[in-house]
Amino acid sequence: MLKGTTTVGIKCLDGVVIASDRRASSETFIASKNARKTIKISNRAVATISGLVADGQYLTTILSAISSLYELDQEREMPISSIAKYLALMLRSYRPYILIAHLIVGGVDRSGPHLFNVDFYGTLTEENYIATGSGSPVAISVIEEGYSTEISVEKGKILALNAMLSALSRDSATGDGIDLTVVDERGVKFLERDEIQKMIERR
Repeated sequence: MLKGTTTVGIKCLDGVVIASDRRASSETFIASKNARKTIKISNRAVATISGLVADGQYLTTILSAISSLYELDQEREMPISSIAKYLALMLRSYRPYILIAHLIVGGVDRSGPHLFNVDFYGTLTEENYIATGSGSPVAISVIEEGYSTEISVEKGKILALNAMLSALSRDSATGDGIDLTVVDERGVKFLERDEIQKMIERR
């Protein structure tokens, strides 16, 4: 039973920044050092996974399919709020059982950048910044100290990176590197590992 992790999302003036670590653990065993926890949902939307990896992968696979069907039917991209609401409804539909997955949904649509928090029970809130997973208390404190509603994507990348590095240093269930993703009007961009490493070295 593989679990994650730490993920963060930051809403910026010109887009959304998402970061996640790569470690998947089973109790005290590190089962994977290369787990992808930021998943592309559509051309301008992503979701992160924390909790049980299998449950998160199941939910994001469905979200991606629903988003594609919506785009084919409506001839436009599915709004970020609609993606998040569909996810929340899916999670609620499993009651009294639950899928152990806490997700961040972030992206850009006609109304601008959006960031949503969706927990195990299907609780849905729109936020300016979010941290989930075992390292979230450490990560959120870093974000709160550096966040401004006027923050740009460029500064948001540094803030997300700092939050993740703090979580990596303090939380044993978080580790094995960082994935950093930007979503703006142009689409989803997964930063290359060497680019992330250069950002870390410039801190």
